[in-house]
Amino acid sequence: MVCRLVYANYQCSYLAIPIKSSSIVPSNPDPESFEFRKSSPRDLSRFLRTDAAIKAIERKANSSKYTNLWPKAVLESLHDAIQENRWESALKIFGLLRRQHWYEPRCQTYTKLLMMLGKCKQPNQASLLFETMCIDGLQPSIDAYTALVGAYSASGLLDKAIQTISEMKSTRDCKPDAFTYTILIRSCLKFKCFDIIGSILREMSDSGIECSTVTYNILIEGYGKARRFDIMEDSLSDMLHSGNCYPDIFTFNSTVGAYGRCGRIPEMEKWFEEFQLMGLSPDLMTYNILIKAYGSCGMHTKMMSVFEFMKKRFFSPCVVTYNSIIDAFGKAGNIKKMDEMFLEMKHRSLKPNSITYTSLISAYGKAGQLEKVSSVLRQVDNSDVVLDTPFFNCVMSAYGNAGELERMMELFTAMKGRCKPDEATYAAIAQAYRARGTSESARDFKDRLIHSKNT
Repeated sequence: MVCRLVYANYQCSYLAIPIKSSSIVPSNPDPESFEFRKSSPRDLSRFLRTDAAIKAIERKANSSKYTNLWPKAVLESLHDAIQENRWESALKIFGLLRRQHWYEPRCQTYTKLLMMLGKCKQPNQASLLFETMCIDGLQPSIDAYTALVGAYSASGLLDKAIQTISEMKSTRDCKPDAFTYTILIRSCLKFKCFDIIGSILREMSDSGIECSTVTYNILIEGYGKARRFDIMEDSLSDMLHSGNCYPDIFTFNSTVGAYGRCGRIPEMEKWFEEFQLMGLSPDLMTYNILIKAYGSCGMHTKMMSVFEFMKKRFFSPCVVTYNSIIDAFGKAGNIKKMDEMFLEMKHRSLKPNSITYTSLISAYGKAGQLEKVSSVLRQVDNSDVVLDTPFFNCVMSAYGNAGELERMMELFTAMKGRCKPDEATYAAIAQAYRARGTSESARDFKDRLIHSKNT
């Protein structure tokens, strides 16, 4: 009896908190909106304790003799495994949970597990878990169905997602809502299945379901990224005429950004003014979009005007701001101005990242200033910057184009210990050797290097 009471309390605390469909689709679905912070020693200590607890419970899950464990330990470990998207551990611990004498199945627990499996791209496991929920005698909720739709959609299984929505419509008290359809629409845009979206929107209209602000924002962002500007503006027009949905800063940035990325400056500037007339104010991301767009088009005067204007309006430039300006001057061959902006960035105590260093090395390499490339590499060695494939490709190209093939191959060896080479890596190597009279292609080099690694 005591175990059942403790189980009920911890279920409410950790796993049975009602989940709103809106929590599945964030109001701002932009991946760049997430904030990152450096882990403190306390965070690390907690992580190590959590990891140890999960592993301890996971070991018990491999045995069938543990059927009356203390609820707090099991539920906390399951909660932590779900939070960290450790899907294999979470499913093992959940299997252990189901064997406990005090276990009572709850739909909210299944929903959280389904959401985790969707994030981890495990649609088959999600399908099996949904069947297990039904075997446990639970009536799936809208949230559980929506999480299953999300799991299928995230992996591109749109037919199964649509089939699941059809099952929802035939299930009592479990009709799909705007958030369910929004998840499906987002995946259709991601996988460029544009022909399906029209039928989904008609189905929503026929069912009396109105698009939410989130739905319109996802449509605007998706069509903008696909450069389908007419449909993007139609979606924006539908939003404005809906009567219950209003543009927000995400609408602002998605529309302006869509045109800015493609170098369509007049349209970008037009909508920048239009949204302000609607009463929306630009934020730091808006100014970064303008700076990036002007820089990519070689419009350095306008780029710097925006930069100075945002400082006067008390918007502090961030790493993204400086990266865009450094990249613009670097591509234009204006090494002096690029170095000035890099120095200003460091004076503001902003930490350069892999993108910053890649832009610097690319500019120095094209200018034939290998001594500065070496200087950047020394800075990187003395920092905790996480290096990626584009960084190594850029450095290898700089040395390869200068004829320093031995140094280039040293970097290739170092690269394999940190990140995975891609086609551009092998193309850079092949180009460097071809310039020295070798006729091998990028594919030849890739095959030969992989073969030498395996032998």
